Amino acid sequence: MKHGRRLAALAVVGALVAVSITGLLPLWLAVWYGLASVAAFALYGHDKRAARKGQWRTPERTLQLLAFAGGWPGALLGQAAFRHKHRKTAFQWVFWLCVVANVATVAVLLREFAR
Repeated sequence: MKHGRRLAALAVVGALVAVSITGLLPLWLAVWYGLASVAAFALYGHDKRAARKGQWRTPERTLQLLAFAGGWPGALLGQAAFRHKHRKTAFQWVFWLCVVANVATVAVLLREFAR
């Protein structure tokens, strides 16, 4: 499953680059996804390290909100790279709801602004 998450995350990044190049996704939004993804990836790494050391953890709500805000590709890659939060069923349900909500919101907004 780890490789599946990595491949899915890389496919999403490739798709974001492709739709940005073709103009279907505005450049500012592609940059936002990139920045949010880098932040999410870093937070997953930090949280995994903190969990191992028994230190202060990043709240799950923060990870979920960042996914909803567009950082879900980086979060997906972070889950695979750090083997973190990928087995926690309740977390995964909320995570995938955030992904669907983000994609749906962006699709609706792009459709409305394209008119």
